[in-house]
Amino acid sequence: MLKLEIVTPERRVVETEAESVTVPTASGEAGILPNHAPLVSALRPGVLSYTLRGTTEKFAIAGGFVEVNHDKVSVLAGSAEAADEVDTAKARIDREAAEKALTAASAQPVEETEALRDQLDAANARLQLSAGGR
Repeated sequence: MLKLEIVTPERRVVETEAESVTVPTASGEAGILPNHAPLVSALRPGVLSYTLRGTTEKFAIAGGFVEVNHDKVSVLAGSAEAADEVDTAKARIDREAAEKALTAASAQPVEETEALRDQLDAANARLQLSAGGR
């Protein structure tokens, strides 16, 4: 069993046990099971999920870091929202604003638009979660 903790600057979102955790790392999704090797990784905006007794819970997160050590998974995220916490109208507005800003910045180097792409990914994750998707 894993001990999972999800913390944002505003609050402790989750402190529970989990059989498995999946996080959106900078290099792709990472599945974490008990006895996982120690790990520290940056997180991308996306959907974090964990399973306990056959039930899967999901959160839209906006980047941050994950540390795995001795069956403890610590997630420090910029924000984390469960599906019932997502303001769908605001997420749509955020997505449209990020899309417009990316279009306007299309001539800039990719490195300079990373923050805008992260905003778009975060809005898409919130919308995907609120719609019941993964």
